[in-house]
Amino acid sequence: MTHESTAVGLASAYSNATTASGDWWRDAVIYQVYVRSFADSDGDGIGDLRGVRSRLPHLARLGVDAVWLTPFYVSPQADGGYDVADYRAVDPLFGDLADADELVRAAHGLGLRVIVDVVPNHTSEQHPWFRAALAGEPGARERYLFRRGRGADGSLPPNDWESIFGGPAWTRVADGDWYLHLFAPEQPDLDWTHPEVTAEFDSVLRFWLDLGVDGFRIDVAHGMVKADGLPDIGRGAQATLIGTEPLPFFDQDGVHEIHRAWRRLLDSYEGRRIGVAEAWAPSSERLALYVRPDELHQAFNFRFLNCPWDPEAMRTVIDESLSATTAVGAPTTWVLSNHDVVRHVTRYGGGRQGLARARAAALLMLALPGSAYLYQGEELGLPEVTDLPPESRQDPAFRRVRRPQIPVPAGAPAPGSGPAAPGIIAPRDGEPPAPTPCEPAPEPQLAPQPHGHTGPEAEPGTCPAPEAQGHTGPGAGPGPEAGGGLGPEADAGGGPGVDPLTAPEAEGQDGLRDGCRVPIPWDGPEPPYGFGPAGSWLPQPPAWAGLSVAAQTGDPHSTLELYRAALELRRAMPGLGAPGAGPSPDPRGMRWLPAPDGVLLFTRPGFACTLNTRPDAVELPAPGRPVLSSAPVETDGRTVRLPPDSCTWWAF
Repeated sequence: MTHESTAVGLASAYSNATTASGDWWRDAVIYQVYVRSFADSDGDGIGDLRGVRSRLPHLARLGVDAVWLTPFYVSPQADGGYDVADYRAVDPLFGDLADADELVRAAHGLGLRVIVDVVPNHTSEQHPWFRAALAGEPGARERYLFRRGRGADGSLPPNDWESIFGGPAWTRVADGDWYLHLFAPEQPDLDWTHPEVTAEFDSVLRFWLDLGVDGFRIDVAHGMVKADGLPDIGRGAQATLIGTEPLPFFDQDGVHEIHRAWRRLLDSYEGRRIGVAEAWAPSSERLALYVRPDELHQAFNFRFLNCPWDPEAMRTVIDESLSATTAVGAPTTWVLSNHDVVRHVTRYGGGRQGLARARAAALLMLALPGSAYLYQGEELGLPEVTDLPPESRQDPAFRRVRRPQIPVPAGAPAPGSGPAAPGIIAPRDGEPPAPTPCEPAPEPQLAPQPHGHTGPEAEPGTCPAPEAQGHTGPGAGPGPEAGGGLGPEADAGGGPGVDPLTAPEAEGQDGLRDGCRVPIPWDGPEPPYGFGPAGSWLPQPPAWAGLSVAAQTGDPHSTLELYRAALELRRAMPGLGAPGAGPSPDPRGMRWLPAPDGVLLFTRPGFACTLNTRPDAVELPAPGRPVLSSAPVETDGRTVRLPPDSCTWWAF
């Protein structure tokens, strides 16, 4: 018999023990909403909070447990809202505070929790604190990391640190001082040794907790504390070291006291409010420190996202991730895409092959112990949009422009004359801002960069290399058909054979993040596909009509129905969900079994999962009764023929 790609629900429903006990985050499926691209309520082409609220029923029907909203605070939008000017107000671009309150209430009414971003490492240069610092207000600069420069006239940066976005991590103001910005110059780093900074963010967290949010995704949770004395690193290409080697500006031990204080604050509220760390550390063991019992509840596991389509690599990442978090009693998180990385349909090769692998990877992820994060549109099988016209691009990294020297009060001393020092960004007289030129990358970077709003594809200041996408060598690019069950979305968007890393429009630093931020399609035969009353801030591909929510609803072969079925079964089967659910000799409730080359097979209580990463079908003894598969499987009850690039769930 051939088992279809989606399954009916099991006869009896089951509520995971962790959900019933209140530790909902341990096995939660959390859906990331990139607010700008989710739904537009007012016809300006930009998504907003009212638009999100109107589409919450889709998320409830999908079966997720919580919604994570990207920043919607008052911001100049120099970096997609991760440059915050007012942490307690909604930017008019997205609505107002009443809209935020109504969204939270509506989500709760549908059984959805709400997580919001908090950005504590840096503010916007338009934040009142930084404006006061530039205006010379006494003590204002102490909230940030201002320093005098090196050299006889102070014209050299205070140390050799590099910005994640490229170039020095220091910018000089007109009176000669320099300020630290680990990201864009518009994002000055705060000094977390200053008591006013600590008090301010305690107040910000309480403001949103009082409004009813269920937790925070903490941007750059590893970055708020810098090593004493701000020592030199002594080598360049520093972004390539993040997550692999100790660095004086990331993963300092002092950050853990901040997170312990925040955990105490979160625990003081009813309803199990949580903190989620966007943290990078040199090892799985260091990362696990962020989720010790008295610190945060979750930390993103980017190693899984970056893992190639290779069974041994996948198994290694899974084992090491589970081992590290189990040692501290925390759940592991799994994620395949987000608003800063190329969508995994495209990373896995694009076209039908990429979609087949993406569907299989989703089932693998949802079968693993712990919590999973979905990025908006992945449930539709959306590929990366690789052919956006340059004039429509809005990623600030697409063209890094030269910035004028920052002004200081009249009468303040000016820096020495002569050529601009490193870090001072000023156009020539009468010359428009120019893009920063690309330089050849010394080596391709396979890991996403360690920031919730930075691109993963290349070292800052370089042109991206083809391998930096996460493509897997010969498997990249359009591949053979994956065996059926793929629906009309197999060849939509971007187009097979278009490499977003070498496309001519991929100018600037990396400039590739717009391709995963194109507004998602809801219904209708042409753009904006129900996104809003008018157009959309980024153009949507004409082939996306077949990928819309409306087009895929009810089609048992569609990616949307595959996700809906997987989330229904995840709730219904006692062996899925949190670590330790059900009896097992392994404390994680998971055990690997022998399998043919190219195949992964593991069991959890009453459940088995098979992943075939090979380009051909594989026969093996049936582990049980098939309940869900990313592509049709053939089984006689004793043996099974697994399609290429597919994942199947089994009950026994």
